[in-house]
This record gives sequence, structure tokens and C-alpha cells, in this order.
Amino acid sequence: MLPCVVCFEDDETARRAIGEITKFRKLSFEDIASDNTAELIFLLTTEKQIASAGQSLRRPNARVLALMDVRCKDARIDGAVYAYLPKNTPGPLIERMVQNAVDHIQLLTNRQELNGRLQNAAKEIHELNQIGAALSAQHDTPALLEMILQKCREITRSDAGSLYLVEHEEEVGEPKEEIVDASAAITTPPTKLQPQHEGRKRLRFKLAQNDSVHIPFREMTMEISERSIAGYVALTGETVNIEDAYRLPPQVPYSINRKFDEDSGYRTKSILAVPMRNQQDEIVGVVQLLNSKRDWNSRLESLAAVKDQVVNFGRRQEAIVQSLASQAAVALENSQLYEAIQRLFEGFVRASVIAIEARDPTTSGHSFRVANLTVALAEAVDRADSGPFADLSFTRTEMKEIRYASLLHDFGKVGVREEVLVKAKKLYPAQLDLIKQRFQFVKRSMEAESLKKKLAYVLEKSRDEYLQKSLEFDTELAGQVKELDEYLQVVLKADEPTVLPEGSFDSLLNIAARRFLDMDNVEIPLLNTDEVRLLSIRKGSLDDAERLQIESHVVHTYNFLEQIPWTKEIKNIPSIARGHHEKLNGKGYPYKLSAPEIPVQTRIMTISDIFDALSATDRPYKRAVGLDRALQILEFAVKDGEIDPVLFELFKEAKVFEKWKVEPYPY
Repeated sequence: MLPCVVCFEDDETARRAIGEITKFRKLSFEDIASDNTAELIFLLTTEKQIASAGQSLRRPNARVLALMDVRCKDARIDGAVYAYLPKNTPGPLIERMVQNAVDHIQLLTNRQELNGRLQNAAKEIHELNQIGAALSAQHDTPALLEMILQKCREITRSDAGSLYLVEHEEEVGEPKEEIVDASAAITTPPTKLQPQHEGRKRLRFKLAQNDSVHIPFREMTMEISERSIAGYVALTGETVNIEDAYRLPPQVPYSINRKFDEDSGYRTKSILAVPMRNQQDEIVGVVQLLNSKRDWNSRLESLAAVKDQVVNFGRRQEAIVQSLASQAAVALENSQLYEAIQRLFEGFVRASVIAIEARDPTTSGHSFRVANLTVALAEAVDRADSGPFADLSFTRTEMKEIRYASLLHDFGKVGVREEVLVKAKKLYPAQLDLIKQRFQFVKRSMEAESLKKKLAYVLEKSRDEYLQKSLEFDTELAGQVKELDEYLQVVLKADEPTVLPEGSFDSLLNIAARRFLDMDNVEIPLLNTDEVRLLSIRKGSLDDAERLQIESHVVHTYNFLEQIPWTKEIKNIPSIARGHHEKLNGKGYPYKLSAPEIPVQTRIMTISDIFDALSATDRPYKRAVGLDRALQILEFAVKDGEIDPVLFELFKEAKVFEKWKVEPYPY
């Protein structure tokens, strides 16, 4: 539309000047109300005219040329004038000034449009940066896939969408899934990203979203072929932008499966399918968006709504989704790499624990059971809505920290001598064998001594007298042997460790006081001082020196875990693990920490560790105790101020002990 030159109907000077203009349309002031879209150049000759025109002159598409020999006196009116021209200005010069004014309007309009585009572009870049940051921060693959599709839909105002992942079929081992052909169908959210194997590629229909209809569907796989839109995009790497899914161009190889629309009453119209390319320019997935809407909040619940709301996907939207899909592909691969690293670390932890426990097969599974109990009790603390821990909650990362600390809490046993680590009785096997041999030697000595007495008697007396005395000799020997056997039974009983401090060992001193002659005819005791000391251990199977060696495993654990470059999210693992043998009353080991110095995560682990040590299957140095007895012993520990009473109550109320062998969520 041509620009217009406007003047008042009764302004002869202006009308005469306009008469010489040939390139522009000419209107009177009274006619502009019906023509308000084109550029308007007002040609006015008096200050009064300018004042009377008012706001009409201040619109963005208007400019004022004043045919006046002097400037307006009123500053506000003067500010509305684009340029002053003398009243006798020739027509061609006026026409040139009109053209300048029109150019000025168009220049500002173009600048405003460019500014608007620039602002929109900056907004889009900002949104893409925020989305990229969010994608990079998300390491949970199912949640990441949900975010990718949701953000693509938001930025294009798409009513629905689906996401496909390229994967490799298993070459051997696992049974093949049924391959189906699908196009615009919608799927349910995924549960777990499948690992990739080398082999023929296929497309996994992984995820779908729809704001207008509920979609009951299952995850499935499909061939990468030109028959479906997603397959075509995955195969060729080309973006597909369709205005109407029911009116495809005849030359395209793909088609639309309308069954979903027919079953659900939905109407798929505009479609945008974009490949997800990684940094190596490989296609790792396809994002397919359906029905771009004018209003993001509208619902396409009828054909009328589809007709009113659905628009085509624009080229700008296409470019943005391509950019976002590339970011998503990188984020997806990073997420898969993160999961692979997690699996690797998890495998390392498990292998390490199994290797350490292999040194003491009798405690096999202890670390895993303690982790099960600790995580279960931490979850109970997290759920508590009353008491001292009502305001305490653990994040998923903190739960992971607790679990790894529990799994690795006994890793330091690698630094303990194996003979001490697996010591089942108070005496080492070689020591007990030596005592048994000693007692056997004494028994044989008694028998030899009895035979000597018999021989001396028979030589001194007659045969008949010997036969009368023989029974007496045998009775005396039997009494001595019986006494010796009783002594050995006392030793064997004393060699058995106990869970709680108990036992009186005075009889051991009596046995040690008995002496015999060895092969060199030297008099030695039945039990030496070291043997009596070990057999007199009142609790467990270890003496003070051995117990210090066992207790040193905590220090070894801490020193080992400190060497690992933990991420900042789980950097407290060494500190949590090192205190699992500390007591709230300060009588634990190895650092004698008191209650304020022991974190709640460690207190939780301590209860779990004690319970498993009591309730685990029989060990050579102790028999497993029943549930009631284990809880009773823990009650004693509460009364002695060793473990946290509130945590122990939660342990009982939540029946955490039932989770003893239940593998927890890995966090």
C-alpha cells in the first residue's frame, strides 16, 4: 500500500504543495480514519493546525512536515514536527522530504521488528541454554528422556510427542523381541534404558506424551525403515515437517497409521520429526512432535478444537528443535556414560566387598546385609513425622552415600592378619592341638607309670598277690585318666567364646598348677601361662593385643576410603564408615568419639552392624541368636548408653530387621 500525504481540506497552501506530488497517495485530514495502516505524512502550515491534530500525529506510522518559515513556539508542538520547510519550497523538494519521512518510518519499523526478532532470538537462546543446563544436570535416564520430550513440546507448543531411541539388537544370548511397525502411535514412559550391543540397529519406541488424551500403550521396538516417519528420519537423518498427516504428498515413502487416532478419537495433523545426533554425527534417536498449537494451554478434545488451534510447525521451530535435539543427544549419551560409570563403580564395590569377605568365609554377606539394614533404617528415619528426627530427611545422593559407606565399612580387614581375622576360638588351632597332645602324652605317661608299678609288684610279690592287687592298680589309673579327661573338657569348654562377658576360670588355675615330667624329665605345667591367659578371655575369642589388631580395621578402612577421589556429593563416605564401632558413651573404638561427634548416618549403621553380628548364621566363635535375643542385647546397649535409643525404637517400630536380606533401592 502506497504511503499517503495528508493535509487539512481548507489549507490552500498545503493543497497546492500536495498537488505537485506524484509518487504518493493524497488524503485530506478527514479521510485518515478509514486508512490507518499506511505511512502518513502530514503537510501542515500553522502551529494551530499541528496542535489541533493532537494524537493523530504521534502514531508510529506518522510524520509531520511543517511548511512554516518559523518554528513553533510551543515546545510540545515543536517536538511533533519531523522537519520544517519554507512555505515556498518547490514541489519536487517537498516530495523528496516526504520520501525521507517515509524512509524514516520504515527504518524505525524495521528496527523495531529486528529488535523484536533479536529479543525473541535472545529469549530462545536463553531458553535453550537453560534447557541445555537442565539436560546436562539430569543423570537419571528415564527422567532425562521425559525432560527432552517435554522441553521440545514446550518450545514448539506441541500437544503431543513421542521419543525413539536407536539401539543395537543383541547378537547372541538374549531372546529377540517382536519387531513391530509403528508411526504416530504413543507409548508409555520407560522404566530402564536398555544397554547397547553391537548388531543390527532397530528403533525402540521409548516414550510418549499427550496433553489431550490418555494413552495406554507399551514400549516396543520397530524396524528402521522408510515405512514409518520415525524410521525414515532415523534411516536418512532428514527432518520431516508435515502440514497434515492425513494428506501426505504422494511421493513420500512413509505412511501414517491412523489406528491410534481411530481408537482414541484424536486427530493427528501437523507433525515434526527430528533426528537426535550426537557429537560424532551419529543418529541416536528421533523426536516426533504432534500438533503445534496457537495456545499451549488448549486441549484438542474435538475436531473443532484441532481446526481452531493446530498450526504448522514453522521453519524457526524446526531449527530450534534440531538444536535442542542435538543437545538432547549429547545429554543422553552423557547420561548413559554416567550410568555405565555407576555400574562400573557398583561392580568394583561389590567385587571389593566379596574379595575382603573371602578372607573370612564365616562372615560372608555381612557387609551386604548391613547395607540392607542401614538403608532400610535410614528410610524409616526419613519417613518419621515426629520425634527428634521429624525434620531430618535424606536426599537420594545422601542415601547413596549411606549405602556405599555401609558396604565398605569393613574394607579395612584387608590390613588385619588372617589368623587373627578368622580366629574362631580363644586358642589358635595349633595351640589347642598342642594341649591335646600334651594331655595325651600325660595319659600315656600315667599308663606307663601304672605298668611300671605292676611290673615292680609282680617281681617283688607272687603271682597270686599281684592278681589280687591288679584291680587296685587299674582303678587308680582309671581315676587319674578320668581326672585328666575332665581337665581337658574344662579346657575345651573354656576355649568356647561367649557373646556376653561371662565365666569363672578358677579351675584353669588348678589345672595349670598340675605338673608332669616331659621327655627330658623336666617338670612342666599342664597349661602354661599364655594358654591360661587366652582361655580366661571373658568375652569373644580375642585377647587385648588381638582385639587391637581387629579394631585397627576401622583405621585401615578410613585410610583406604580417604584415598578414593569421591565426588563432593558423596565425600562423607569415609567419615560415616570410620565410626561404626564408636559408642555414644565414648567407650567405642578406635577414636573414643562421644555422641556429638558421631553423625546420625553412623549411628544408624552401628545398630545394623550389631544386629547382623548377633543374628547372622552360626560362626565358629559364636552361635547365632534369635530375633528376640538380638533385640534384647541391643536393649542392653541402649541402657549402657552405647547406641541411639530413638533410632533403636525406629528400628523396632519399622521392623527394619525384616529387611535383613532385602536388597535396597540402589539410589
